[in-house]
Amino acid sequence: MTHNLAGGVLPAVLLLIATASAVRPAGATDVPEVDPADGIDLAGVPEVDPADGIDLAGVRPAGATDAAGVEELVVTGTRTPQTRDRLPLALSVVDADALRENQPGVGIDEPLRRVPGTFVQNSGNFAQDFRVQIRGFGTRAAFGIREVTVLVDGLPETLADGQTQVDTLELGSVRRIEVLRGPGAALYGNAAGGVLHFLTDDPPDRPGASLRLLGGSYGLARAVAQVGGSHGSLGGVATGSYFRTRGYRAHSAAESTTFLSRLLVDVDDHTRVTLRFDGAYAPEAEDPGGLTAEQVREDRRQANPRNVLLDAGESVEQVRLAATIEHSLAIGSLQARVWGVYRDFDARLPILPAAGNGIVRFDRFSPGGGARYSIDEPMLGFEQRLTVGFDAQHQHDDRKRFANEEGAEGALGLDQLEKVTSLGLYLTESISLTPNLEASVGLRWNQVRYAVDVRTPPDSDASGNRSLHQLSPGGGLVYRFFPGFTAFGNVTTAFQAPTTTELVNPDGPGFNPDIEPQTARSYELGLRLEGEALRIGASIYRIDIADELVPFETPAGRVAFRNAGRSRRVGFELDWQAEPLPGLQWTGAVTGLRARYVDYTTDDGNYDGNAEPGIPPWMVFQEVSYSHESGLRAALEAQVVGGFFVDDANEASTGTYGLLNARFSWQGEIDRWTISPFFGVQNLTDAQYDGTVRLNAFGGRFYEPAPGRNYYGGLRVSPPAG
Repeated sequence: MTHNLAGGVLPAVLLLIATASAVRPAGATDVPEVDPADGIDLAGVPEVDPADGIDLAGVRPAGATDAAGVEELVVTGTRTPQTRDRLPLALSVVDADALRENQPGVGIDEPLRRVPGTFVQNSGNFAQDFRVQIRGFGTRAAFGIREVTVLVDGLPETLADGQTQVDTLELGSVRRIEVLRGPGAALYGNAAGGVLHFLTDDPPDRPGASLRLLGGSYGLARAVAQVGGSHGSLGGVATGSYFRTRGYRAHSAAESTTFLSRLLVDVDDHTRVTLRFDGAYAPEAEDPGGLTAEQVREDRRQANPRNVLLDAGESVEQVRLAATIEHSLAIGSLQARVWGVYRDFDARLPILPAAGNGIVRFDRFSPGGGARYSIDEPMLGFEQRLTVGFDAQHQHDDRKRFANEEGAEGALGLDQLEKVTSLGLYLTESISLTPNLEASVGLRWNQVRYAVDVRTPPDSDASGNRSLHQLSPGGGLVYRFFPGFTAFGNVTTAFQAPTTTELVNPDGPGFNPDIEPQTARSYELGLRLEGEALRIGASIYRIDIADELVPFETPAGRVAFRNAGRSRRVGFELDWQAEPLPGLQWTGAVTGLRARYVDYTTDDGNYDGNAEPGIPPWMVFQEVSYSHESGLRAALEAQVVGGFFVDDANEASTGTYGLLNARFSWQGEIDRWTISPFFGVQNLTDAQYDGTVRLNAFGGRFYEPAPGRNYYGGLRVSPPAG
C-alpha cells in the first residue's frame, strides 16, 4: 500500500512544481525582503555565526539570494553549515511564527506537528515527558526522548548513552527549529534516528525586555520573561519561565521553573566566545499512569489506582555550564566546546514493595567536549567542503533504589555506580562534481563504554564493564535542475547502543547481558522546490533495522528491553507552504509509513510480519493562517493521526483521531509599549483520544487519555526599547 501511495504522491509533486514555475518563472531577478526568522545576518562578524556557535566560512549568509531571487536558508544541524538546497537529506525548518504566534508554548508537540515524518505524543503527563519519534525512531522511549539527537545552539542535550531530557528548554526563547529526518544523523553518534536542533534568541542590538503571561484550562499558568542587549563586543540574553498545572487527569499536577542565559564576546574580528548557563527546578510532576481500555471507558480522567497509592511521580534539579570558542583561520575555521551537566533526580515508580524497588534516586554528572576543523576552499579544481572533528562525553550516575512504601522511602534495595563514556570521530566531505551536481560522504566511528559497580547487594557479582563500537558510513547526491528546484538521494547507516535504562537488568542488579546494539540502513530519494510563494518537499525511503530495541513491561510494573531480530520501514513524506494571497498562508504535511517486524520471536510468541507498535501508519497536518495589516492574526489547524497497535502481538490498538485547534491574536502599540493579547481553543471538536501510549504494558494498561476541549489566553508585553 505504501508504494502505491508514494506513486500517487510523486505525480502530484510534479504538478505542484509546474504550478510553482508558472507562479514564479526561473530566472526572475527580484530579491525578496530578508526574513530574520529564516537566517542570521553576519555583517561585521566574518565567518562566524553569532547564534549557533558554528563557523560559516565560505557559506553565504542566511537571507542571501541566488541568481533567481530565491532566498537561501543556511541550516546548521548538519555538522557543516550549508544552504538547504545543497543537502542530500530531508530537513525541515520551523520558524519563529510557527513557534510563538498564538501558541501556548507549553510543549514541543505544538511546533513539530507541521513536520512530516515527526510524531510527538503528549497526554499532559510531565513525569513521562514528550515522546518524540522521527520515521518511527524514538517510539521505544520509556521516558524522555530516545533515538533522536537534540541540540540547543549546537550543544548536545543528548547524553553519552543516547537519552535526552529537555527540562531546561524554554520554547519562549527558541526562534527556530531544524529537524533532520532519518538515519543521516549517524554523524551524531548514539541517537541517530534524526536531529532536533533548537536555535535560541540572539542578543538584541539595543537593550530590551518582554513578558508573556498565559492562563488556561486545568489550572494552567505560565510566565516567561526575557531581557537582553548588546554593547560593543558584548551581547547577552536571558530567559526565565515559570509553569504550573493541576492536570487534566487525577494525580497529574506539575510545576517547574527554568532559566537560560547566553553571553557572547567578540574577542577580535576572527574570534568569538560564547558562555552559557541554564537550569531547571521541577519539584513536582505527578504520574497518573496508564489505564486499561475498560478504565478509559469508565472514567478518562482517573489515575491508575496503584499510581495514586504509591504517589508515582518525579522531581528534578539540573544545571548546565558551557563554553564555545570559534576562530577563523587563514584557511578554514576551528570550533571547540566544553560543557558540564549536573542532575539530581528523584522518582517514585508504581512498584509495590513485594515486587521490587519503586523509588529511584540518582545524582548525575556529565561533562563533555569536542572540536572540529572546517575548510571550504577549492581542491584539485573542485569546489568542496571538508569537516573533521571529534565528540567526547562522560556520564557518571550514582544510582540508588528503595522500596516504595506508599510514596515514602523504604529499605535500600540497590546501590550502584554507573558510568558511560562515549567517543566519536567523524569526517564529512562535499564535492561539486559539476555546477549542478554535488556529492557528499560522511564517516563516523563511535565507541560507547559502560561500567557498573554494584555496592548493594554487597554479595552481588553483577559488577563489570562492556564496550560497544561501530563504524557508520553514509553518502548522498544532490542535483540542482534550476535555482530553487533540487533532487537528492542518500544511503545512510546508524548505530544505536542501549542507554543505561535500556541496559538495566530487570531481574537484579547490574546490566542485562542479553541486550545488543541496534543498527539501521536507510535508502532515500527526495525533491525540494523553494520559491517565493511556494515551498514543497517530498521524499520516499526504506529503512532496514537489525536488533531493534523493544520495550516491554514486567509483571512488577518495571519497563525492560529486548532485541527484535529484523524490522523494515517504508514510507513517504510530503510537505508544503504556500502564500496564495498576501497575508494568507497555507501549510500542510502528509506522512505514510509501513513499519513491520521481519524476524522477531519471543517467549510469548512469534511476531514475524506484525506491525511495529506505537507508529502511526499515516498522518495529515493542515493549517491556514491570516495576518491583517491592522495587527489581527488568526489560524486554524487540523491534525489527523491514523490508529496504530500498542503491543507486539497486535492484539490491542488505539484508534484514529483528529484534532482541530484555533488561535487568535492582535499586536499593536500603546504609548510605545508593544501589546499582544492572544486566545486559543484546543481540540475544538472535543475528540477523545490517547495522547500517549505505553507499549507492551503489563495488564493492558496501554492508554493515557488526553484532554478534551480546552482553552488558553494571555498577553505579551514589551516596554519601549532603549
